[in-house]
Amino acid sequence: MATSAPLLAKEGKGHSKASIFYGADEYLEELKRKYESDHEIAALKNALPGEGDPNAAGIAPSSDKMLSVQKNDENRSLKTNRLFPTPNKPDPMPQNLAFLFTKITPEQMIYMWNVLTAIFTCQVLMVLAYCGALASFPDYWWTCTLCFGLPFSYIAIQQIYIDHDVMHGATFPVYEWQRFLTHPFADFFSLPWEEFVLEHNRHHASTVDLLIQGEFGWDPEEFHYALQQWAGPWSSNWYKYLLTVPFIPVIHFFGLNDTGSLFALEWWMHFPDEGAGGKCNKEFWTKWVPRRVKHNAFVLSLWACVWLLGTYPLGRPLSEGYRFMFTVSFFARIGFSAAWMFITNFTHSLPWNEFLAQDPARTWPVLHNVMAFVLGGKHRWNEMLFHDVHHAFPNAVGTLSQRGRFHGWEKVHDAAAEVLHRGLWKPNGDEETQMQKTQKKRSLMMKQGR
Repeated sequence: MATSAPLLAKEGKGHSKASIFYGADEYLEELKRKYESDHEIAALKNALPGEGDPNAAGIAPSSDKMLSVQKNDENRSLKTNRLFPTPNKPDPMPQNLAFLFTKITPEQMIYMWNVLTAIFTCQVLMVLAYCGALASFPDYWWTCTLCFGLPFSYIAIQQIYIDHDVMHGATFPVYEWQRFLTHPFADFFSLPWEEFVLEHNRHHASTVDLLIQGEFGWDPEEFHYALQQWAGPWSSNWYKYLLTVPFIPVIHFFGLNDTGSLFALEWWMHFPDEGAGGKCNKEFWTKWVPRRVKHNAFVLSLWACVWLLGTYPLGRPLSEGYRFMFTVSFFARIGFSAAWMFITNFTHSLPWNEFLAQDPARTWPVLHNVMAFVLGGKHRWNEMLFHDVHHAFPNAVGTLSQRGRFHGWEKVHDAAAEVLHRGLWKPNGDEETQMQKTQKKRSLMMKQGR
C-alpha cells in the first residue's frame, strides 16, 4: 500500500513550502487551487466519459473547441453519428472492484511525484557517470556507451509510464519545480507539463473507442493512427501497410509523440482556441507563452550542460560537444519512442486487440513475462492489456499501472477483467462497434480460461 512506499512523505504537521516533503492535506488544497487557475485542464477532464475529476469539481464546462467534446444537439458524434457513450460503472459496487474505483489518496499522489523526481535524478546521475566513464576509459567507447545507453533507454520508458500515472491521478506537481522534470530528456524542446496534460486529455475526449480515433473532436494522435489503419482491415490489406507502418518508429524517434518537438509544434498550431471574433486568445501571452518559454529554457539549459560535459571533461573542444549530446539524445529517444509506441500505437491497433481477444495470457505466457519486464513490471503491462478500461474510466479508474503500484498487478488484472466482462459501456441502442465485439469475445475467453 502507499503508506509503506519508500519514497512517500511521512505524515506530520509543520511542513513549510520550502520543505522537501509536503503535507498531504496541504497538497490537496493546493491541487484544488491549481485546478481553478488551470480551468482548461479541469474543464477538459470533466468532459471525459464518466465522472469528472473530484478535485476539479465546480469548474464550469468550456465551449472552446479544444476543451470540449464535439457532438451535435442529440449528443451524437459529428463523425460517426454515435451517441456519446456512458461508462458502465458497477452499481451496486462489488467489494472486489471497489478499490479500482476508489479515489487515490494525497499520500499516493505525493508518492508518484516523488518517484518521478527520483527518475529524473537518476537520469542526470547516469549522464554524469557516462561522462566519467568515457573520461576514464577513452579506448572503450562502445562498452561505456552501451552500458550507459541501454539502461538510459529503459529508464526513459519508466518515466513515460509514471508521467501517464500522475496526469491521471495527481495532475499537478507537489512543488512548482517538479513540472520541469517530467520529460526534459525526450527532445530538445517540447510541451510544458500543463499542455502535455491537456493534449493527452484531448485525446481521451476525442477517442472513446480505441479503434475510432477522433470520433468526438480532433485527436492529436490521429496521424499515428492513420499510418496503421488507413487501408482498412489488416488481413486483406497487409501489403499496403508495409508502406506506412515502418515509418511509425521513425516519426516517434524524431519527436512526433506527446513529449517530442514535432508534436509540440502540432499542438501549438491548434491550442489555445482563438478568442471572440477571431482575436488572439486572452491568455495566450499571459499564460501559455510564458510557460512555453520557461519550460523550454529549462530543457535547453539541460541539453547545454550535456553538451559541455562532452567537451573539456573528455578533452574535446567546445565545438565537439554535440558528439556526447547526440549520443545521450539517441538513447533517450529510443526509450521515449518505445514507450509511446506501446501506449499509442499498439493499444489502438486492430491486430493487437484481436490478438488480446485470443486470451494470450494463457496461450502466450512467455510473451507476457518478457513484455512486462520491458515495460517495468506486470502492473505496467496491465495498461497494455486493459487500455480499453482506461479509456472508459479515465478519471474514475485512472491508469491500470497506477492502481497496480498500490494494490498489486494481479488484483488489478482480475478486477479489470471483471469490469470488461460486465461491459464497459451502457447499451444505448447504437450498433456495437468492432471494438465492443472484440471486447465481448475477449471477456468470454478470459472467463472460460479461469
